[in-house]
This record gives sequence, structure tokens and C-alpha cells, in this order.
Amino acid sequence: MNTSLFGVIGLGVMGSSLALNIAEKGYTLSVYNRISPGEEHILSNFMESVNADMNVKGFDELEAFVASLQRPRKILVMIKAGSAIDNLIEALLPLLSEGDVIIDGGNSHYLDTNRRSKYLNTKNLHFVGCGVSGGEEGARKGPSIMPGGNKESYTIIAPVLEAIAAKDKNNKPCSTYVGKDGAGHFVKMVHNGIEYAEMQLLAEVYSVLSTTKTNAEIAALLETWNSTDLSSYLLEITINILKAKEGDSYILDAILDKAGNKGTGSWSTKAAFDLGGVNTMMSAAVFARYISSFKSKREQLSKSIEKSANKAESIDLMALEKGYRFARIMNHFQGFELMKLASEEFDWELNLSEIARIWTNGCIIRSKFMERTVDIFKNNKSYLDDKSILEILISDEKNIKDCIIYGVSHRIAFDTFWAAYNHWIALTTKNLPANLIQAQRDYFGAHTYERVGAPEGQFFHTKWY
Repeated sequence: MNTSLFGVIGLGVMGSSLALNIAEKGYTLSVYNRISPGEEHILSNFMESVNADMNVKGFDELEAFVASLQRPRKILVMIKAGSAIDNLIEALLPLLSEGDVIIDGGNSHYLDTNRRSKYLNTKNLHFVGCGVSGGEEGARKGPSIMPGGNKESYTIIAPVLEAIAAKDKNNKPCSTYVGKDGAGHFVKMVHNGIEYAEMQLLAEVYSVLSTTKTNAEIAALLETWNSTDLSSYLLEITINILKAKEGDSYILDAILDKAGNKGTGSWSTKAAFDLGGVNTMMSAAVFARYISSFKSKREQLSKSIEKSANKAESIDLMALEKGYRFARIMNHFQGFELMKLASEEFDWELNLSEIARIWTNGCIIRSKFMERTVDIFKNNKSYLDDKSILEILISDEKNIKDCIIYGVSHRIAFDTFWAAYNHWIALTTKNLPANLIQAQRDYFGAHTYERVGAPEGQFFHTKWY
């Protein structure tokens, strides 16, 4: 009998958490996980975790799993992005019927989602590329959900997604139709890019404070920040990390300084290159992780650098707080500008205010500033159109500059602070040296240039030799 309203494929950390969330909301559910080396006990372990009052059926055969679902079948796929998604789609095709919905809830690349969406449309099947943020806890208790595809596709699955999503301050679900094709995965990719830079900013704050303060003192300072407009989930967990101990020792001090990454940060950087946008803070955060991976080389080279015997004077804490605020604004500005460019390029009609709204709870980058962003984009097309935001950036330029000067004076890497400051300076400079770049391009490649005072779009060439 077709008894289950919804299906989940892939019972890893995120898949199993989402499945339990769905079942807990009262939906009948079928789950599937392959039985292969290394995954022999995943399905049985999951089924043991299911409460008696949940209506969940477990399958290790794909055909039986699909047959257990009510039509139109609604299948959430939570497996590794890449070719595995394509292979699963091909395995599902003979088993599905017209009008069924496949939801890719992993971190797939938006161009892959564009391609899959068009392909499955020819098969009369719905395909939803769905970003999910919140980690294991968010997936279990209420994530932020970013579905893209046809509007009709979202309508079919909306009741379930909105039931399991986090709720904003007005108790509305943090799930909304984002846009066509790969829009959902693009927005999730940008979310992760913003996340990379937010994490790196806090790492740089920790780096500069740790030269003069203990972990407990840093945590106490950040707690004061978290009671202001700077409050965020990432700041909150950073405070908890700084306090955490094993016995008498801080856990943080025992963690090797080599950061990993899963690629979505670099995807944001590549997307900016492709679309002609600027996301130097995201790229700086990615490269900072790359540099951290060269631990042995860093240790070797550090021995050649003479260390000062004097204890560094403390950074101006008010300047650091204001510089951090400045950099966070620029990070969000870069992320939302990138989404605007993609929306125009792909005709996605992204609602930036609504995207900010579903990022106010459940996701990793939720914050008070994101709540403010909802209103900013109701009334403006850009952060810099908002007078109060512009006033903060203008007034706090000196503070972020002072932070960078301190970092330079004490040999402290300030990758994302630098990127924020440089973007702002270039963006607010009337005349940049790009005239020399154009002259060089025209000199060696006859690429032409526009002239001062001439009509826009009229190009000239000089015979330089």
C-alpha cells in the first residue's frame, strides 16, 4: 500500500535529522539508505532512534521505497553532491511517475541544479534544488530552507517544508519559494560564503585579542558585544567555545590551527568572477583557510622571524568593536550584491528582503543585523541606499583602519578586515587608477578605452608606437 506522504533518501547526519523532524510533525514517512561497505548499520541505527509514536518505514531497496510513497511522490535526497546525485536520478527515473517531485537538499552547485532541472522537466518530473542551513541541530529542530525550481513544485512540497522550518519572530516559517532552477542552491551558496567571512572575522578578532587577553577575558568582552546589535549565532557559539574546558585546560588551545572547507566558499568566489561581482571578503576567508593548511611550512618559516620580547599593548577595544561592525556590514553587502547580479543574469526575481527573513532563524548566519536587513531591503535596493548604514560606514572607517594598523604593527593577519576596508575605499573613491590599466590594455592589445568627457559607450584607440 502507498502509505507514506514523504520520503527521504540518505540518512547521514543531516538526512536523519531532517527525517526525524518530518516524522515528529506527524507526517507519514519512508526512508531509504543503501546497504554498502561502511553503511551497513545506518538504516537499522536510524530506525532504532525513531519514537514509537512516529509513523516511519525503513527501506534498503530503492524500488520498494518508491512504491511505498503516495503520489505525487515527494522525495528529499540528502546525499553527497556531484555525480552521486546524477546516478541516483537515473536510478529513480524508471520508478517514478509524471508529476513526482525530487528535492535535492544537499550543497549542490547551482549550475548543476540548473541542468538537472531542465533535464527532469523533459521527463515531466519536478526538481527542486533546496538549500538547507542550520547544521545537525537546525535540521532536527528547525532549519532555514531555500527551495528553488518551478513555483508549482514548491507548492506541492511547501506544507512539509514550512512545517519543519524554523520560525521567524512573527512565527512565519523560515522557508519560502526562492526562484527558478538553481536559485535555491545559489542562495545557499552565498549564505555559506557570508558564513565563511563571518567566521574568519571572528577568528581575526580572537587572534588580535589573544595577544593580550586570556580566553576567559575574550569571552567576557564578546558577551558584551552579543548584548548589542552585533548579536549573532556565530558570536554566541564563539563565546561558548572560548569558555569550554577539558579539566583545567581550554579545549580551543588544544585544537590544531588547520581549518577545513567543503567548497561552497570557493564556489561563491567563482560565481563572483563569472558574474562580475565583488566578494573579496569571502575569497579572503577561503584563502585564509587554505593558508592555515600549510602548518608545517608555517612553523618552519616562523622560526626565521625575530619575535619581540615586549608584550604587545592592547588594541583599542572600542575601535575593534566598531571595526568589526564595519566589516560585517561590508560582508553582507557583498553577499546580497552577488545575489542581485545572479537574479538579473538568470531572471530569478529574487526577493532579498524575504531571503533575509528566512535567514533570521534556523541558519548559521542568523543575527540581529539580519533582522534589520529584512526591513532594509523592503525599502532599498542596496545596503548603501540606507542612510543609517552609510553613516555607520563613514563614521567607522577610521576605526577599521586603526585595527588594520594595529595588525600590521604586530604582525597579525587581518585578511577579511583588510578586504572590507579596501572594498569600501575603492567603492568611495572618485578616480581610480583604472585609466592606466585601460591605457596598458590598449597599448599591447588595442582594446580601446573611453575618454573623459566623451559620451558613455564611445571608444577610442591610440597608436602608442
